[in-house]
Amino acid sequence: MWGVGVERLAFTVRRATLPVLAPGTADLKVLHLSDLHMAPWQRRKQRFVRELADLEPDLVVNTGDNLGHRMGLLGIKAAFEPFRGVPGLYVWGSNDWWAPQPKNPFAYFGGPSGVPTEPERLATDALGSYLEGLGWTSLNNRTARLVVRGTPIDAFGTDDPHREYDDLAALNPGLRGLRQRKVRPALSLGVTHAPYRRILDAFVDRGADLLLAGHTHGGQVCVPGFGALVTNCDIPREQVKGVSSWEHDGRTAALEVSAGLGTSIYAPVRFACRPEATLLTLTARPA
Repeated sequence: MWGVGVERLAFTVRRATLPVLAPGTADLKVLHLSDLHMAPWQRRKQRFVRELADLEPDLVVNTGDNLGHRMGLLGIKAAFEPFRGVPGLYVWGSNDWWAPQPKNPFAYFGGPSGVPTEPERLATDALGSYLEGLGWTSLNNRTARLVVRGTPIDAFGTDDPHREYDDLAALNPGLRGLRQRKVRPALSLGVTHAPYRRILDAFVDRGADLLLAGHTHGGQVCVPGFGALVTNCDIPREQVKGVSSWEHDGRTAALEVSAGLGTSIYAPVRFACRPEATLLTLTARPA
């Protein structure tokens, strides 16, 4: 079957240019990775991700669901090691906390997936320690100031909204501190796993210029000429993947939703929705 044997392994790089930086700022290359759902035997996926280092990104943003198996960290280490020393940001999805469980793959089309019963706990702490060792910074209900190639970036994010692990109120003290700094950021970046409307609205309200998310798998099984059948959250179907914009209360931010690189090991199929990484070239807004 095409979706099982071919397309789910047809990894690709999607490219987009977004004018979201402060006027006069030099271009930045951001590699967006999401939803690897890694198992240790997935060598082709590991090789593809390793080779993405050849794109020489200035910043890597990982929007979660890294693990697809209790031993998935072995595959993550094999895939991410070439990015050691490259600045990065990350947030968790549910499959950084809990292992996937066998289920009817067609249940996905009944709406947003629910909370599994008696899930197996994953090596979340070990994964976080490894990513921190690469030089990446957690945005799980946290804020951070990064300087990437001389460009100051204020970033904030949440733990997985799909499991209601997000804590938006926890961001407010950090954001106040960032705004009190003398140096203004060239970019305000909001990062989350699942692009629920309430999260995107809150990020726009908090001043984000760019929003990055994953979780949707781009619909995973799509209809040519129609697109995704489901989003696995409440984002509009036409924004299930790719670049669009998000407006709330009179303010607009750029939105990038990754279709991701993996699937659950119990639903290993993609159709009309190739697994992807995204290389974003961020450019300056007109003065």
